[in-house]
Amino acid sequence: MPVLQESQVRIHTEDTAPTKSEAMKEAAEILEAAGAVTADYYPAMLEREKSVSTYMGNFLAIPHGTNDAKDAIKSSALSFIRYATPIDWDGNPVRFVVGIAGVNNEHLDILSKIAIVFSDEDEVQKLTDAPDTAAILSILGEVNE
Repeated sequence: MPVLQESQVRIHTEDTAPTKSEAMKEAAEILEAAGAVTADYYPAMLEREKSVSTYMGNFLAIPHGTNDAKDAIKSSALSFIRYATPIDWDGNPVRFVVGIAGVNNEHLDILSKIAIVFSDEDEVQKLTDAPDTAAILSILGEVNE
C-alpha cells in the first residue's frame, strides 16, 4: 500500500522564497491548502527549527512541526517545493523543501522513503533537472512504494 496517495502530494516548481522562514511558510501553506493541517502548523515548524535544523543534506530540508503540533494535523500529506535558486538554510544550500504532516506517525515512513531518494546524488540531479511536476512525481515514486 502506498505511503501517500498521489492526491496527498503537492508539488511546486516555481516558488521563489528568498529565505528559510519564507520557504517554511510556503511549505506550510501548501499543506494547509491541501486540508492536511491548520494554520497552527507553521508556528510549530518554526519552533521545531529552533531546537534542531531540518536540513538533511543534498540540497534538502524537511521542515515539520513539533510533537505538540499533532492537533494541527488533520491528515497525512507532503508538500514538495523545488527552488531554482538555492536558499540559505543556516549556511547550507537548499533547493528542495519538503513539508510533511503525518497522522499516527505515518510521517516516519514518509521521511524514510524521501531519505532513500535523496541519498542518491543521481536521483537528486534528476529532481533538479525534471521539466515538470509529473516528472518529479515519477522520480518520487520511491515514496509511494
